[in-house]
Amino acid sequence: MSEVINNRYEFVLLFDVTNGNPNGDPDGGNLPRIDPETGHGITTDVCLKRKVRNYVELVKEDQAPFNIYVKEKAILTERRKPAYETVADEKDKARKISKARAWMCRNFFDVRTFGAVMSTKENNCGQVRGPVQLAFAQSIDPIVPLEASITRMAVETKAEADERIKKGSAIQTMGRKTYIPYGLYRCHGFISAPLAKQTGFSEEDLNLFWEALLNMFDHDRSAARGQMATRKLIVFKHVGTDNNSDQKAQQAKLGCAPASKLFDLVTVEKNCGDAPPRSFADYTVTVDKDSVPPGVKVDEKL
Repeated sequence: MSEVINNRYEFVLLFDVTNGNPNGDPDGGNLPRIDPETGHGITTDVCLKRKVRNYVELVKEDQAPFNIYVKEKAILTERRKPAYETVADEKDKARKISKARAWMCRNFFDVRTFGAVMSTKENNCGQVRGPVQLAFAQSIDPIVPLEASITRMAVETKAEADERIKKGSAIQTMGRKTYIPYGLYRCHGFISAPLAKQTGFSEEDLNLFWEALLNMFDHDRSAARGQMATRKLIVFKHVGTDNNSDQKAQQAKLGCAPASKLFDLVTVEKNCGDAPPRSFADYTVTVDKDSVPPGVKVDEKL
């Protein structure tokens, strides 16, 4: 593994969806999540982390040190079992948990990136606070959730077919799909260097994380999600300003400006007048690089 990161980062991720459902609400009939007061669409941090995990698992083939702890259909106590087997000879309970937690950080990308609660009774590996955190994504403009009726020209069982024939009905199944015509979503993210030191989150991990954000939708296709794509990834890297090298390194770790001030430098405005936006071309994205505070560098990765 490469060196642990020594800089604080914030980033703005812009992604869009066309004729799809970016994040259905299971408590709302799987309709796209929405802020009821404003009509803006919502995509949860958990949804985006799932796509990052899936991309890393695909690229690294679930091999250490890039295993994925929260895999789809995984039994988490079984995922933690190898960690406990490596510290079986440790008698002190606190030290045993600490060593098991360190093993999990070394071997699982998502544990040292996002953190994890692993403190259940069986195979207790404690808790890890991850250096990378994402806020909920919100659409730039209000969205319009729609439903489309669909027909499957088949039924599941012979009994169902016989019942439909008896009633004189067509042998088919009706259903519905929920979607939005178009939505551009904005997500804010944060990366802490001090927390990265605790988990071992490295420069190699960071580069893999950026790669996942840029490419995760291209390997997450489904009929339900329509066309989804990352459109912009704007990264703010804290590098420090002090002439003293130790002080500069400390500034780079802790930061040189509030995250909110950096996020305000990125503006996304609709440019299609009163017409509803239907593509990324209907927006103009601007980064006010002239107002970037000292000690901070901007990198537009897309």
